[in-house]
Amino acid sequence: MSQLSHKSQLSHKIQCQEEPNLMAKTLHKVADETLDIAPLSLKQQQVLRALLECGLPHVAQPYLAIAKQIAATQTQVLAQISHWQEDGLVKRFGLVVKHRKLGFKANAMVVWNIADDRVSEVAEQLSSCAEVSLCYRRPRRLPDWPYNLFCMIHGTDRAVVIAQIAAMTKKFSLEDIQKDTLFSFKAYKQQGARYGKKGDVNG
Repeated sequence: MSQLSHKSQLSHKIQCQEEPNLMAKTLHKVADETLDIAPLSLKQQQVLRALLECGLPHVAQPYLAIAKQIAATQTQVLAQISHWQEDGLVKRFGLVVKHRKLGFKANAMVVWNIADDRVSEVAEQLSSCAEVSLCYRRPRRLPDWPYNLFCMIHGTDRAVVIAQIAAMTKKFSLEDIQKDTLFSFKAYKQQGARYGKKGDVNG
């Protein structure tokens, strides 16, 4: 498969992370249409949160399967998730892309030493590039680590990724900016964030 078609697959996956999930919209609708739902207990809420952080089960009715694990109804689970969305505890439902399984093994994190008063400007420029999947600011760790802006590029060919970095650097006149390119060699772990306390699922 070509670099372009691989890139299209990854781009589609990443967009799924950023755009509102249709299933998440359904949660609001269910909550709005259902009255007098018995609230989940604190323990049920803790276990539900931990289960959601592990990802939805791969079954036709994932929320029903989760409800059975916490001795609740599917309606209760959907209403609780909707409530968390309204409160901001749950921002969105997204995909954790196993990009290496899609053939993306030339993955580079580019680190930049940007003047503090230009970070937002340069971050916006880099974020506008389709090949950049992540872009975020982190504090410097002087004197050994001067970099404060990070962006991630996934590719199937190392040479193509290097060329993309060079093109971005030239496009935004960043030739004089100190930077380094860190290619990953092996993926040991990749998962979504975990916020529940250890042992929440099993009590």
